[in-house]
Amino acid sequence: MLVRLGHTLLILALLGATGGHWAVMQTIAWADMLAINLQTESVSAAITKTFDGAHPCKMCQQISAGKKAEKRADLPLEIKKLEFVSARPVFVFFAPQDFRLILVLAFAPDGLTHRPSVPPPRSLLG
Repeated sequence: MLVRLGHTLLILALLGATGGHWAVMQTIAWADMLAINLQTESVSAAITKTFDGAHPCKMCQQISAGKKAEKRADLPLEIKKLEFVSARPVFVFFAPQDFRLILVLAFAPDGLTHRPSVPPPRSLLG
């Protein structure tokens, strides 16, 4: 249930971010206009009158005004040119000031040749 709610909220957020809410509202307005026009006219005339753009309803006019207001709000944003610095950092290696040689003991293979300890009794293994 919580996953479905998350998916629904994600879809709504994507619709709002991409302007899909205007498309949903316009679809609702067209469906309403088509239903109203079908009450008084034939199917072909109602479809033509709904989608020709010459007979917008109040909801269509409000959607159009909302789209224009949203576009005007986006205009003041100024696109800035990104500048990248091409200078690479310089790495300088210095010898240590105090150097002491540490003697490494020779590898003693004798420690690896001993036999493993006695295996556990078989009665415990079961």
